Amino acid sequence: MTAINVTRANFDEVVLQGSGVRPVLVDFWAPWCGPCRTLAPILDRIAAEYDGRLTLAKLNTEDEPELAASYGVRGIPNCKLFIDGAVVDEFTGALPEGAIRDFLAIALPSPAAPLVAAAKALLAEGDPVAALARLDEAQAQDGQDEDLLLTRIEALLAASRPADANALISGIEGSGRAVRDEPRLAQVKARAAFAGAAGTDLATLARRAAAAPADCATKLAYARALASEGDYERALEQLLAIVRADRKFGDDIGRKTMLTVFAALPGDSDIVRRYRRELAAALN
Repeated sequence: MTAINVTRANFDEVVLQGSGVRPVLVDFWAPWCGPCRTLAPILDRIAAEYDGRLTLAKLNTEDEPELAASYGVRGIPNCKLFIDGAVVDEFTGALPEGAIRDFLAIALPSPAAPLVAAAKALLAEGDPVAALARLDEAQAQDGQDEDLLLTRIEALLAASRPADANALISGIEGSGRAVRDEPRLAQVKARAAFAGAAGTDLATLARRAAAAPADCATKLAYARALASEGDYERALEQLLAIVRADRKFGDDIGRKTMLTVFAALPGDSDIVRRYRRELAAALN
């Protein structure tokens, strides 16, 4: 979607009347304003993703000072969101892309949101196949919605499709767009890292690890299998034992794998806090 340049001649039609059909984000800017030039390509990129749901309009305050003043513009860049002819929200300054996405996500929730919520409920009930079906429906409504994409990764992992999950993670990371919920992406990425160990016979690995307590390779395999099943606490126990037994094993793989497990858990988890302390003690 190409931004529309607005002046007094078309402001009513594009902004006031147009916002009755779809929201209009008006960027009040000026040619001499450095932050305005920084913000402009970010707005263009985001508006293109919102094509059909949002109109981006740009008003040069040098050419239209009275119109800008009538809307209380005191500093630029200033972006005001119009819905049904009225300003419903705004921000001033060249905000980071993630902050602008958050601004729009709150003001303009994705049309896919109800279907994503239904998919999350199905995941909670242990039905990833049905969840993926709901997400397919949601994809048709808003294929770029971040919550949808992250929920799809979670569903793919729950459906034992790690290759598809990793492909989607790579697509998100390679898109160049800012990710609002970076901790959640880090969690699913960490979970995907262990998904290849899923299906391993835990009982057999547990017996081997117990029979050969000094065998770091067996402990590592057991830890990865535990992590693939979501048993992060016991996985960390095995990995910490590797760090204590042989810090150099596998190029410090015990510590590195512990960090991956930490990323798969909420940052405020009691397990993370406890094992971070244990790891620090083992290293020092």
